[in-house]
Amino acid sequence: MLGAYFVSWRRLRRLAVLAAVLLPVLLAFALTLRDRFVAPAAVPGPVFRGSSETRKMALTFNVDWGEENLPALLRCLAEHGVRATFFLTGRWTEQHPACAREIAAAGHEIGTHGHSHPHPDRLTRTANQEELRRSCEAILRITGCEPRLFAPPYGECGPAVLEAAALCGLRVIMWSIDGLDWQLPDPGTLADRVVRRAHNGAIVLLHPTAPTVEALPVILKELRAQGYEPGTVGSLLAEE
Repeated sequence: MLGAYFVSWRRLRRLAVLAAVLLPVLLAFALTLRDRFVAPAAVPGPVFRGSSETRKMALTFNVDWGEENLPALLRCLAEHGVRATFFLTGRWTEQHPACAREIAAAGHEIGTHGHSHPHPDRLTRTANQEELRRSCEAILRITGCEPRLFAPPYGECGPAVLEAAALCGLRVIMWSIDGLDWQLPDPGTLADRVVRRAHNGAIVLLHPTAPTVEALPVILKELRAQGYEPGTVGSLLAEE
């Protein structure tokens, strides 16, 4: 009888040790499943503009190409004392680390534009999370800046995109003025397109193109003449 008691006690001790080893593993696995498959309780919607009560505007540049135009673009912004928001893809950041670091060193705000520029609405939430994770890790590793904002490629922001961004701690940023500069318009047309549509709290979408570099001094001069202060998305949202 006493021998059976000791056998049971040894068995209980082994079970206790096994439980102590397995419990942290099971807990970590459960947290991973929660992050991947459970939607946030409240998913913020995309941001199209800032406060209409302030004469501030945000200039944003989505970057997955156009690195040849970035030096001139950065010089123009520096000459006018303007800091903008640059949304970088992870793959571009890895391919052009010096350019990415130059943007960060100039004091511009850096967000993510995803990693490989896919169509986000065609991806599952888990796939979107992986895209964002890869891009944010690359940007942080190379520039030292941790993205807090996400400009989805093609402006696609369906439920899976919004949920993935929320789970990654990112705010989804859209725009209220689209320069359509990727179509390579005449610089005068591009400048007029932006200035004519200027409004309080506007978020302007641009890219590092040659027409953008040529039009940017005119855009900045005219916006300031109208009393607008161009800056980053972060400074715009701080006014909310």
